[in-house]
Amino acid sequence: MLVRQLEPDFIRPGVLASGLFWERHRKGGYQTEKRVSTKDSIINGLKELRTEFVLFQQEWKEKLESDPLVVFRPGEIDVVFGFEKQNDLDHWVVTTDKDHGEGYSQAMLELSPAGYGLFHGTLESRVPKDGRIKRAGYANIKSLRVRKSFKREAFYDWSQYNTLVLKVRGDGRSYLINLTAEGYYDILWNDIYHYVLYTRGGPHWQLAKIPFSKFFLASKGRVQDQQGPVPLNRITNVGFSVGSRGGHEGSFRLEFDFIGLEFDPSHQEEFAYEMYRQPKYIVAT
Repeated sequence: MLVRQLEPDFIRPGVLASGLFWERHRKGGYQTEKRVSTKDSIINGLKELRTEFVLFQQEWKEKLESDPLVVFRPGEIDVVFGFEKQNDLDHWVVTTDKDHGEGYSQAMLELSPAGYGLFHGTLESRVPKDGRIKRAGYANIKSLRVRKSFKREAFYDWSQYNTLVLKVRGDGRSYLINLTAEGYYDILWNDIYHYVLYTRGGPHWQLAKIPFSKFFLASKGRVQDQQGPVPLNRITNVGFSVGSRGGHEGSFRLEFDFIGLEFDPSHQEEFAYEMYRQPKYIVAT
């Protein structure tokens, strides 16, 4: 089942075009958020100045210390997302059908008693009686858009890896892994690469290793005819979705230890699915 992954549309205080730091709005200025005065924007922007300089310093430190040969160590996992502290959880956004008036599901991300990231909640397929919504019962978790210092948009560059590694403890449900490779034009904003994460119930952890060649392209939950490999140098977000379709209502629970990357030299597959070549120009008759 493919379920939509939703992200709240917001602008942080102090980063409007009239403020200290300019941040491009993805809707090109057609936003409906409450406008902040120039004075308040500058004040809020100055409060963020220290944080931005820390990011800028870390940016240069990583650039000076980076060694492209380091990643090609077979069997070594480079952790991208940890879930040890509350600060780690603040980099994620949780949404459900209830957040958009389309259902009654609930979900949250918090630290578990054991000190790991716990994505849990309750799925309900009951729909509002508005005559418009036909299906409901989904929940999503999505990482915030990766950025450099001073609000500069950036991408995760995973082109030197070929495997996604997850250490999770599930409940027996199937979860959908979502890799967003957002393009510049709005027609590409909903392009997401998916693969299913099968979990087992019980107290034991599982280490899932999923080659990037297994991910398939979908847009707004619909698998596309024209497929292609994941553009690993342009990843913007990572997410997970769970749905109640098929009568799987009730509680769900997915615990995270880490999400990482690995280069597996034994994996030679470039893409696991057929790639259909279509004419450049299609004319309906």
